[in-house]
Amino acid sequence: MSKKLDAFLDENLSELKEQGLYNEIDPVEGPNGPIIKVAGKELINLSSNNYLGLATNEDLKQVAKDAIDHYGVGAGAVRTINGTLDLHVKLEEKLAEFKGTEAAISYQSGFNCNMAAISGVMDKNDAILSDQLNHASIIDGCRLSRAKIIAYKHSDMEDLRAKAKEATESGLYNKVMVITDGVFSMDGDIAKLPEIVEIAKEFDLITYVDDAHGSGVTGKGKGTVKHFGLEKEIDMQMGTLSKAVGVVGGYVAGKQNLIDWLKVRSRPFLFSTAVTPGDVAAITAALQMIIDSTELHDKLWDNGDYLKNGLKELGFDIGESETPITPCIIGEEKLTQQFSKRLFEEGVYAKSIVFPTVPKGTGRVRNMPTAAHSKEQLDEAIAIYEKVGKELGVIN
Repeated sequence: MSKKLDAFLDENLSELKEQGLYNEIDPVEGPNGPIIKVAGKELINLSSNNYLGLATNEDLKQVAKDAIDHYGVGAGAVRTINGTLDLHVKLEEKLAEFKGTEAAISYQSGFNCNMAAISGVMDKNDAILSDQLNHASIIDGCRLSRAKIIAYKHSDMEDLRAKAKEATESGLYNKVMVITDGVFSMDGDIAKLPEIVEIAKEFDLITYVDDAHGSGVTGKGKGTVKHFGLEKEIDMQMGTLSKAVGVVGGYVAGKQNLIDWLKVRSRPFLFSTAVTPGDVAAITAALQMIIDSTELHDKLWDNGDYLKNGLKELGFDIGESETPITPCIIGEEKLTQQFSKRLFEEGVYAKSIVFPTVPKGTGRVRNMPTAAHSKEQLDEAIAIYEKVGKELGVIN
């Protein structure tokens, strides 16, 4: 083995641990529900993106089992050879219905999706206006496209407009895209889509919304674009199928010609084996549940407001979240990790989030109540937060 590699890894791992930036990964011993078991210990789970509790839904589990019995455990090929099952076609029709668009294309993951779709449309002769707090997968998708990346200040519409004007009037680029998360996952705030659309119309920008944390959560479950009634104004709606939908995968929804193009030009679609039959069947059924009823959505928001109010009353800094995502911003990285560790010891699973996921000095514990939590579980979690917060001097 390379001595240089060994030295590089040992030195940098030690440095991360010293700075409180090394993340320990905890295997979960069972389903990812409101209560999870880690290292033999039962904990109230506030770290899951299983927003609607669908990852453990009994009806969806049965749908997946039935699909496996009929189709097998794998699709067997990439989509363009013979890996497109009729299940995939039905899923993409359902996704288009869900997002209110002409068509949709599905991918193996949300990360894969941003890598595929951004680089499938943009190239080295183009520019992308990207919110400074966009998700890592957006950043990497932009880099892969080789387009000029122009970051604008987070949700700062004056800065976006100035940079859109400069980019389009420069004559340097064939196309200019503005790309943003719909819901920002670390702070829980919502993108200013109406203002973004106004600017996009003024300068003929391509609009791309990553709604990974909005689909199933905002717009009565239909997402952030639906929340603002902008289905006809956004060119590319991207989302994941692993959070509120509860399974795995990603998608882009938009006009038929966009989807036709991505099916012949987006590399992860062309060169990765299709999503498995059990997953596809469960996703399609989950989408139908979200379309048919807002019950889980409403329960999620009720629980989110309940936890948010409880932590705020105790004096925790929960930022400016506009969604059930509830950060407790601690600041210093080592203290943040210590806080998370003490929560674990007392019975709450809430992982610390530190650099590079968030900027240095803004470490936080990200709390995510779901539709599956009971008020009794949330009350117990709030009491533990009070105990640990006072013990470590985070609150008075």
